[in-house]
Amino acid sequence: MTQLPPESGRAALVTGASRGIGYGIAEALVARGDRVCITGRNEDALKEAVDKLGADRVIGVAGKAHDEAHQAVAVERAMEAFGRVDFLVNNAGTNPVYGLLADLDLGVARKVYDTNVLSALGFAQQTWKAWQQENGGAIVNISSVAGIAPSPFIAAYGMSKAALINLTVQLGAEMAPKVRVNSICPAVVKTKFAAALYEGREEEAAAGYPLGRLGVPEDIGGAAAFLLSDQAAWITGQNLVIDGGLFLKAGT
Repeated sequence: MTQLPPESGRAALVTGASRGIGYGIAEALVARGDRVCITGRNEDALKEAVDKLGADRVIGVAGKAHDEAHQAVAVERAMEAFGRVDFLVNNAGTNPVYGLLADLDLGVARKVYDTNVLSALGFAQQTWKAWQQENGGAIVNISSVAGIAPSPFIAAYGMSKAALINLTVQLGAEMAPKVRVNSICPAVVKTKFAAALYEGREEEAAAGYPLGRLGVPEDIGGAAAFLLSDQAAWITGQNLVIDGGLFLKAGT
């Protein structure tokens, strides 16, 4: 990136940010002057993302989001690099199984919860202890519309995202007044992660959206940046649905 804005003095940690929604959020934070630590499983993809975002403003820490050791190392590296972690975005997620709950392998369900829910709690605990408990800050959890309405074939994912919404309100209550905690529920966003939901049929998939298109990572990045700003200083424990108007058709 060129002609970066002056540093804001604040720093963020964004999980699952080598691409897709996480990258879009990191990009929005860097654009306003924040320094950012991004995480992801693939070290090469993470390095590429750091280079694109600007290695003078961004660091990457590779690892699995549900690994407690990785959580500790990521927060430690952010503190070493920036001296603070004002903001946390829990974006890392997985959806390794499609099908009905009646047929769901419970071992797979545990894996989904480890990555989609417990990793978010783990990172929140780490940032709380390292910086936020004494200095304040904000957290945004990336949930999904699948967490607030039935979604065919991705029920396990939806259950975990519903749990993430509840985690948001629980942490919002516990961490106030020092830390604000909110969540975002996107509908289908055009990423590699969601490709199975629209690839080869994007026009058909977008037809159900009143705004006439699927989401893009920038749509979520701007919303997350707002929730992690002083403009949202009186907002906590809330869940922001970003769905291109999809739920407007719920009654029809």
